[in-house]
Amino acid sequence: MWHDRAVTHTDVGRSVQSAVYRAGVYGRRPVVPVAPGALEAAARRRMTARGWGYIGGGAGAERTMAANVAAFARHPIMPRQMVDVAERSLATTLLGRELPAPLLLAPIGALELAVRGGPAHAEPPVARAARDLGVPVVISSQASTPMEATAAALGDSPRWFQLYWSKDDDVAASFVERAEAAGAEAIVVTLDTHVLGWRPRDLDLGYLPFVRGEGIAQYTSDPAFRRLVASRPAPAGGGERPTPSAVRALLTMRRHGATRADVETFLDVFSRSSLTWADLAWLRERTHLPILVKGVQHPDDARRALDAGADGVVVSNHGGRQVDNAVASLDTLPAVAAAVRAARPDAPVLFDSGVRTGADVFVALALGADAVLLGRPWVYGLALAGQDGVRAVVQHVLAELDLTMALAGVRSVGEIGPEQLAPAAAN
Repeated sequence: MWHDRAVTHTDVGRSVQSAVYRAGVYGRRPVVPVAPGALEAAARRRMTARGWGYIGGGAGAERTMAANVAAFARHPIMPRQMVDVAERSLATTLLGRELPAPLLLAPIGALELAVRGGPAHAEPPVARAARDLGVPVVISSQASTPMEATAAALGDSPRWFQLYWSKDDDVAASFVERAEAAGAEAIVVTLDTHVLGWRPRDLDLGYLPFVRGEGIAQYTSDPAFRRLVASRPAPAGGGERPTPSAVRALLTMRRHGATRADVETFLDVFSRSSLTWADLAWLRERTHLPILVKGVQHPDDARRALDAGADGVVVSNHGGRQVDNAVASLDTLPAVAAAVRAARPDAPVLFDSGVRTGADVFVALALGADAVLLGRPWVYGLALAGQDGVRAVVQHVLAELDLTMALAGVRSVGEIGPEQLAPAAAN
């Protein structure tokens, strides 16, 4: 496991690169495509139409998705020469935990849609890949397997928990309590999905995984949620004969250990649009863990989050899945980071949305992020090669980050700043 060595210094870039070229002598190619476009195309061919629509799609005309990716090209890296970079370090410290690299696996819901074989092939292999690399996983509220199973697969590897704040406070509190018991080191409250965005790919298929019992394992395994289901009135009998499609949906629910009552209860309590900054005090009283808020795009929201008790922010637009024609997350990062540093210099600023490569990670760090959450690329790796695919994608991103640092004249992630970007991009 390279991360044991990487805490002090690393040659992960050349190690991964050399391993690929040496294997090529014997006709072996990488486990998954290295080029981002080829990786995405291969995953799309592997996934079902429903799986690709949900995981690969975005809001509206998907202009925000495109803007997220395109934004990186507006911040070119300015390499420097004749710097001793023989020894480099990707290591960083986040919320008091030393990590091998400034990278976390972003929370992705309904992962079973990316794989064949059901929930057992969703989060557990991701957890094992992250454990191999020492990279933290942010466990999703909409996971296909209960958080306890993911925690078991992670072993001693770091994990955070992403909270969708339910309309029922008992469910939200229970999720947080379970996350603490499962060894979570932070709670990440997602702010930007209190209602689902307008997603044409899913709408054209008439498909939402949760309606079929997919991606709701955290709920069906939760005692507070089970009490809500038990208190629900029994459905009236009779009615129209179910269509073949409805029968298939019911069978899917049963395969996931869910019932119609589970699904209807979930739809009733999924999220709250009435939340305000004042509600963070309620959460602060119920956990000793650091709280980060995810979905921040405006510096004023960052300041208000810190004033309300948050310990850090994640600059994100949900990968373009919520608001079409929204500002690219990278374009908001410098102002949000500056606002956070002015208000509380020790509060971490994380970033996601549009990250595809190690060079992208470098640019995000240069613009003020302390660490980056990687999303869709590792899901594509999961779809193509399970645990090995996730591990390969993350290794490729970190290898490119390491080589980019070397070629830019940077020895550690702590040295990466706006001065490593072209002057126009640094302003």
